Amino acid sequence: MRSDAVKRGAERAPHRSLFYALGCTASDWEKPFIGVINSYNRIIPGHMHLDAVAGAVQEGIRSAGGVPFEVNTIGVCDGIAMNHPGMKYSLPSRELIADSAETVAEAHQFDALVFICSCDKIVPGMLMAAARLNLPAVFVSGGPMMAGQVYDAGELRSIDLSSLFEAVGRTVSGGMSEQELEEWTRSACPGCGSCAGMFTANTMNCITEALGIALPGNGTIPASFSRRLDLAFRSGEQVVKTLASGIRPRDVITRDSVFNAFAVDMALGGSTNSVLHLTAVAHEAGVDYPLSWLNEISQSVPHLCKMSPAGQHHIEDLDLAGGIYAVMHEISDRLKLNAITVTGETVGDLLPGYVVRNREVIRSRTSPYSPTGGLAILFGNLAPEGAVVKAGAVAPEMRVHKGPARVFDSEEDATQAIMARSIVAGDVVIIRYEGPKGGPGMREMLTPTSLLAGLGLDRQVALITDGRFSGATRGASIGHVSPEAAARGPIAAVQEGDTIQIDIPNRSLDVGLPDSEIQKRLASLPQFEPGVASGYLRRYAQKVTSASTGAVFED
Repeated sequence: MRSDAVKRGAERAPHRSLFYALGCTASDWEKPFIGVINSYNRIIPGHMHLDAVAGAVQEGIRSAGGVPFEVNTIGVCDGIAMNHPGMKYSLPSRELIADSAETVAEAHQFDALVFICSCDKIVPGMLMAAARLNLPAVFVSGGPMMAGQVYDAGELRSIDLSSLFEAVGRTVSGGMSEQELEEWTRSACPGCGSCAGMFTANTMNCITEALGIALPGNGTIPASFSRRLDLAFRSGEQVVKTLASGIRPRDVITRDSVFNAFAVDMALGGSTNSVLHLTAVAHEAGVDYPLSWLNEISQSVPHLCKMSPAGQHHIEDLDLAGGIYAVMHEISDRLKLNAITVTGETVGDLLPGYVVRNREVIRSRTSPYSPTGGLAILFGNLAPEGAVVKAGAVAPEMRVHKGPARVFDSEEDATQAIMARSIVAGDVVIIRYEGPKGGPGMREMLTPTSLLAGLGLDRQVALITDGRFSGATRGASIGHVSPEAAARGPIAAVQEGDTIQIDIPNRSLDVGLPDSEIQKRLASLPQFEPGVASGYLRRYAQKVTSASTGAVFED
């Protein structure tokens, strides 16, 4: 066993002494050592219960004949980090999480790993580490939060964190009182779990199922349900079986499984951040997956689910409707059924046991919300390397739009203009210098998009950025514009009043300028300097690559 390096032979007596201090017994030297990489903390609601999940995982490992060792990584709550300088650290934390998991796994020579994750950057960071380490691994999440309940205009309504961000816009416009806002504030997040809509955290946890690196149910079983602990126990048992079978992450995370993950993402209409994260995971697994392929997948996979923020359903509804494998069953003729999972079974082996139970939540192939997927990659002279939009959350009247650019060099400036009601119908808001290098850290623009929605402008105003969007964003919100402004991408050349042309059906994004004018403007710009002089963000800005390649570090 790999762990023999820390427990076998006379020269390892000091090591064994330390393991005895941890509570190990002499019989443990014959068993595999399993690292339980946990992101438990008390600052993120999606993680505050992961101590219980980890306990169930460790019981499963013990019952299957392994020895569990729990270690922890950091985590950032995107909701708490939103709309202030702290958001600059959110995406960069993904690299720290991957590096820290690699560090503890290698330093202690674990034989296999269970990754316990829940929220936005933690899931992809751990997926990147799993692919990099290539040790037998199983993922288990903390599960989604239940939706909150409020009375709105006398009717009971389910709400979530996205609803609350939009409620701020309603309050600003006078459509909601501050007392009502406070009632929603107390109700939107009723307990533990990752925020209840198809936001980034839940999108990524659902994708772990589609990749085959987690057991069925991982993405949708609510955090507060006892079934979550049962899943955790079985995941602990499974990792010992996976170790015995010799299946490793790079056997699971392949070109075929990445295809399946994107296909499921298209059917779900998941977060645009999934594009950024899946390309980074694929990179770690040695799988080349250019953005242009995503449009090919989108053309062949229908959009079957409209979860919050695009619709009224929440992850708990998706779970009751049959979960991710029911969605996969519905699009099975579009999937790579021979892709292997951590159980040793193929996707095709597992699918027959899952059926759709609610056609309002998971539509049929013959009656989709759209015949094409919920995400789209746009190309054009404004985004030569691509940009991402959650097409399934864009109002029909905004899928093709032409309007004047309203240009801002930071999220704060754009937010101030929206709050001042200086953005009007037809405008195209441009927020730049918020990309991986420019931010640095590629902040999420949930506040400006939510304000536009709350003000009733999400069907009249588009927003384009080289930054990111929260999975809670809806409307004509186009992000990840590449190359970014800090890398002298064309978005840096846009000036106030330039005509922006958006054509989502034809996958295009352009500014009404000749190439010669774009190049002339770019040549006149001063050399970009990151807005941080030292620390991790300065190092991040120096090493990070384009969003079009997953915003990974340069080798």
